[in-house]
Amino acid sequence: MFLRPWKMVVAPVLFFSSAYAFAENPTDQLAYCSYVMEQAQAQRDLLRAPMAAAGFTQPETGLPLQAVAGASLGLSDFRKAGLTMEAARKNCELYKSATWAQQEIQYAVPSLEKEALRNRMALIDRAAKLLDALTEQTEKMVAAQNATRLMLFSLQTTRIKLNADRADTQSKITALYVPPLSDRPLKQLAAEKQNNEVGEQKALDKLARQNNWDVALSVGVHQQVNPIAQNAQPYGAVSINYNLASHAIDQHLDRAAEAYGEWKKVQEGDVVRNMEVLRQQLVDCVSAQEARLKSLRAEGAQIDSNLQMIGNPDTSAAFDFHNQLAAARLLLEIETGDASFRLDHLREYLARNY
Repeated sequence: MFLRPWKMVVAPVLFFSSAYAFAENPTDQLAYCSYVMEQAQAQRDLLRAPMAAAGFTQPETGLPLQAVAGASLGLSDFRKAGLTMEAARKNCELYKSATWAQQEIQYAVPSLEKEALRNRMALIDRAAKLLDALTEQTEKMVAAQNATRLMLFSLQTTRIKLNADRADTQSKITALYVPPLSDRPLKQLAAEKQNNEVGEQKALDKLARQNNWDVALSVGVHQQVNPIAQNAQPYGAVSINYNLASHAIDQHLDRAAEAYGEWKKVQEGDVVRNMEVLRQQLVDCVSAQEARLKSLRAEGAQIDSNLQMIGNPDTSAAFDFHNQLAAARLLLEIETGDASFRLDHLREYLARNY
């Protein structure tokens, strides 16, 4: 009558199984861990505290009614209290590693794009300085009537394209948001997350196994009520519970932990799956940039060949053609430098993170 229904007490511990959102800063992780640890501490205190009980009973028919009061404590619950805190710590570690890895995956492409755009800005600035020198030279020739204003207009058209490219690149840079990312490789973050998942499942497994047994101690006093006895009598009891299906239950728990790990490897939205998706995206980007760079270099070789044929222009027509080729070369150098930078950084990112 005084034994607590032990197998119902551990139900609240299931709150550890939760989804992991993106964490853009450690504040999110601290807030989540504070929430988890507070819940675990409440469960720990519940499990460690003895259960008080009071009531009336009539042991056998014809015997006087008795009032009873006492407390009971189970060794299994005491063990669960420590395991509950361990499971909470493992859950907190998993949340931190999962959010860092997911954040790295989520912002990998924007981070690479922002670096490439900043490099493109530097290429545009360099081309603008070279165009200024070419324009200044042409203006002197126009003043000396050795060149026409039409030649100068073609350079002004190139300047308009550069300014438009600069404004477009700048707007793209400001539109991209990239939070502070981890300085560790993605493969290391994913491995840490996987290890923490295993650790959390093992902690939950140990906690669930405590349901298979219990040793409970109950103590208290009983007092005869009708008629009222002069002295209250103490009582004590020890009960042992063991689930006969514990071996089969433990096997199911072990297989459940293995199945959980396999599920996480293929789950859409999980770190391992998203990491593979990102890798394939970057590999495709490498192929695209290789093709782009090959085409740009072929066009650059053709322009260089024409510039070599002209040499030092000594006529107005030759100088005009030289200016057009030089302006086209400046624009092409921006695209070539951009493609080369993107290709190098994509390869470097793949080598470092995979």
